Amino acid sequence: MTLGALDPKNRRNLALRAASAAVLFPLAVWLTVLGGKPFAFLAAAGAAVAAGELILMFGTIGLGEVFGIAVAGAIPLMAAFGESGDLLPGWSGLALAAATVVLLTVFLFRREPLEEIPRSIAIVALSWIYCGVLVASLVGLRLRFGVGWVILAFVATWANDTFAYFAGHSFGRHKLFERISPKKTWEGFAGGIVGSVVGALVTRWLLLDGELSPAAAVVVGLGAAILGPLGDLAESMIKRAAGVKDSSRIIPGHGGLLDRIDALLFVGPWTYVCAAHVVKFL
Repeated sequence: MTLGALDPKNRRNLALRAASAAVLFPLAVWLTVLGGKPFAFLAAAGAAVAAGELILMFGTIGLGEVFGIAVAGAIPLMAAFGESGDLLPGWSGLALAAATVVLLTVFLFRREPLEEIPRSIAIVALSWIYCGVLVASLVGLRLRFGVGWVILAFVATWANDTFAYFAGHSFGRHKLFERISPKKTWEGFAGGIVGSVVGALVTRWLLLDGELSPAAAVVVGLGAAILGPLGDLAESMIKRAAGVKDSSRIIPGHGGLLDRIDALLFVGPWTYVCAAHVVKFL
């Protein structure tokens, strides 16, 4: 056993991360509990910031990128108009089609080498799916299934990250996916599974006792334990492609907003599926 998580450098980084979390977590929880438009606008702002970080990793911000960031921020607001188990309303497809037409039209007048333009358009379009649609799942989750489900997604994700961090630093020996993230280990992954499942069960006990069975909570936790690390690895892949260490530096100890929510972006849709469908069978 090693105590890498407790060496001076890691202690300083952990203290900075904890200080940032102590400020951001209560704010996020408060707005989540508040729900309604405040939560939808929080999600929209978060999606826009994350989209801006993604785009800036690969270049500069022009008119097309500004439009793209605005659309990424608007998608979570569209989720507020969804019904039943649907994440987005029926007209959202047409709205995104119109946005695609506008985006391509704006890039017709872009003064850069033609061979670079499809890449720039693709990055903007990726921000719509990655930052817009995935964040929208949290809005739909809050507005249609209640605050407990969003807290469940938060806790299952962050418990996974916390348990994986300490397990990986203390026991990590075998690399999980060295090509993308050299520090991740199978031991950390195993610790993360424990964190997600325990976090889901505790949240169920505190907030969702009448809506979620213990078996369903375990299913949510196991899904989060797989999807959370995949979300982290996906963002690491994008950052490696862009040649950057962090998506930005706006959150001390955490880097950018996208660095902080990368796992949650993958866990959110899974939690939505569980709330809309899985609980019916468990």
